[in-house]
Amino acid sequence: MIKARKCVREMKEYHSPLSGAAIDLRLDMNESTTGCSPRVLAKIHSLDAKLLALYPRREPAEKLAAAFVGVKPEELMLTNGADEGIDVLCRAYLDPEDELIIIVPAFAMYEVFAQITGARTVRIPCGPNFSFPFDKVLQAITPRTRMIVITNPNNPTGLAVKRSEILQVIAAAPDAAVLLDEAYFDFYGETLMDQIGGIPNLFVARTFSKAYGLAGIRLGVLAGAADQMAVLRRIAPPFNVNAFAIECLKEALDDRQFVADYVKQVRASRDWLLKKLEQMGFECWPSHTNFLLVNFGELREAILNGMRARRIGLRNRPDCEGCVRISIGTKQEMERVVSALGEIMTETTAAQEIAK
Repeated sequence: MIKARKCVREMKEYHSPLSGAAIDLRLDMNESTTGCSPRVLAKIHSLDAKLLALYPRREPAEKLAAAFVGVKPEELMLTNGADEGIDVLCRAYLDPEDELIIIVPAFAMYEVFAQITGARTVRIPCGPNFSFPFDKVLQAITPRTRMIVITNPNNPTGLAVKRSEILQVIAAAPDAAVLLDEAYFDFYGETLMDQIGGIPNLFVARTFSKAYGLAGIRLGVLAGAADQMAVLRRIAPPFNVNAFAIECLKEALDDRQFVADYVKQVRASRDWLLKKLEQMGFECWPSHTNFLLVNFGELREAILNGMRARRIGLRNRPDCEGCVRISIGTKQEMERVVSALGEIMTETTAAQEIAK
């Protein structure tokens, strides 16, 4: 009987946690709740049948993206979301029994893509209060370490890692590909993209799914040293990025005011929500992203169920005890969350009193 490779048969299956039709406010996937730039939407409407009948050329769009992030065209590759960049790196640098180092809690797909190669994932728990475990990461590096992933800012905690610590980790593992996942760069503002070309084992991934509101188009970038990127291009399919993404990229990049306004709105709504949650007695972590990690403790299940009943989807984080991740929407949407939370707490208190 035909069988898939052993590592594939034994790998953990990843199920998308997307909310169902019963949810009308999705705050579980860190998507934009306000959508993309009107200029992007207008560009989509202008596309004609002939263009969509042709295979897309990503090279001109890569030149635009490279100039935008400040690297050479040969140092950057457009990807089908940031996920594809992670996949390509794993397949390029990991052999069976090699080691991938990740800091947990983390984005689940790092480990999924590593499992496909047969490599072993080394999980380094965050330090106290989800701090970056710098010393433990250095201690975990061995001759088998072929890849290290650092998410900055981190998902799901929203916390940032010091630039100096990232650079020291990269220097300590010269034979490993170090991926700096900057999916939430637009909300944070600090980057190591300026080191591309100068550090041979550094790779930086970005996505247009968050601040640009283009999660449905699936567009990301992966940057690295030119000689390494030339190897990675052999792995990626020649038409991995669709025509909608390529045609809309220029409009998305040019509408800087739209992105700036959205980031400003998210920061204001995030800070407002954090204060409200803390006033209600819940622990939150200071975030540099478009989400908050909140510790609801023993009330977590009741709150998740109550929110679903009110058509609001939040992200359960079983890897963070008692915690839920809340994507940041508009001020009005965050007011809806706080109002629903107050109702749920009142109901829960009443139910506990009856149970006594």
